[in-house]
Amino acid sequence: MAGSLEGIRVIDVTMSVAGPFATQILGDLGADVIKVERPGVGDDTRRWGPPFWEGEGCHFMSLNRNKRSVELDLKTEQGRADFVRLTDSADILVQNLRPGSLTKLGLGHEELRARNPRLIYVDMSGYGSTGPLAGSPAYDPMMQAYSGLMSITGEPGRPPVRIPISALDQGSGMWVAIGVLDALRRRDVTGQGTHLETSLLQTALMWMPAQLTTYFADGVIPERLGSGTVGIYPYAAFPTADSWIVIAAGNQNLWERLCAAIERTELTRDERFLLNPDRVAHREELYEELAATLRTQPAEVWVKRLEESGVPTTPIRTVDQVAADEQVDAIGALPHIPHPRIPDFRAINLPIQTDGEYPEIRRVAPLLGEHTDEVLRELDQDPKGA
Repeated sequence: MAGSLEGIRVIDVTMSVAGPFATQILGDLGADVIKVERPGVGDDTRRWGPPFWEGEGCHFMSLNRNKRSVELDLKTEQGRADFVRLTDSADILVQNLRPGSLTKLGLGHEELRARNPRLIYVDMSGYGSTGPLAGSPAYDPMMQAYSGLMSITGEPGRPPVRIPISALDQGSGMWVAIGVLDALRRRDVTGQGTHLETSLLQTALMWMPAQLTTYFADGVIPERLGSGTVGIYPYAAFPTADSWIVIAAGNQNLWERLCAAIERTELTRDERFLLNPDRVAHREELYEELAATLRTQPAEVWVKRLEESGVPTTPIRTVDQVAADEQVDAIGALPHIPHPRIPDFRAINLPIQTDGEYPEIRRVAPLLGEHTDEVLRELDQDPKGA
């Protein structure tokens, strides 16, 4: 099934994680994504490792499928001329270089949209385009710290902990994809492109709506809650005799079912734990009560009991267990796909199915400059990319 963005051309002038993740989503949805890379160097993630998979960077492969790679030196007159030809043929440009880099080369949104009024120009940055830090570079761990997100992760009384995925980078990429779809719809109506902006800082703040709202409400600074969350308890990880499980008793009925399943019904009559606000106020005491019981049996026993009682629960599993999981396989999330250089290659499907089908993975991540001649030849034959 053809992607809904088939016929849409995206110029990808991005590196690292946030920008490439955004353009990969657009590529998965059918767009022709042309990744512009520095000659002989390319995207930094090509060299992030080890490990490498048959000599190729795992980070790069995970973020750059369904794209073609073109090497252009934007510091040369010829490189800029070829780049302008590309953007003249494009519907969308996404860039996350250091703020102002393209503008200094005469390739900012005002210049390129003056040539191509239908162009949707996307600027991604760390701190945003205004304010005292507007021109500062930023990476995901920096923004997890600056935004306050890192202040609420980890265990109480322990050192700060970064969420060990690029949550702000990938989240910003998702906002770009959403914004581009909105901009394309607007262009259908107006015939004009737009200038879109997003930042890792804004993404971080959007990931903390409950924490910020509760702070606005009572002025209390949110603290680290380990595996828990604000406003609900028990809703966290607990130790058993051999490993850890997560229990999500998100309402009063589930709380009572939990106590019955572990044979601790007296806890439902304890004034400290009667209702959810009571349990949140006394979460440390309740944790000790539950953990003392759960440590008496292995995880398998408790998971079986809780599932039979209708209490949401799961063991905490490792990545190798997830990769071999029956449910993951059943939903087709981690398919084996053909790769010209890597046997038994596996990918991660975009988590969207349309009429039972995932978006097609048409191309694996390209070698540096693999499509330079092909793309420039297309421009010679059809400058507008029609």
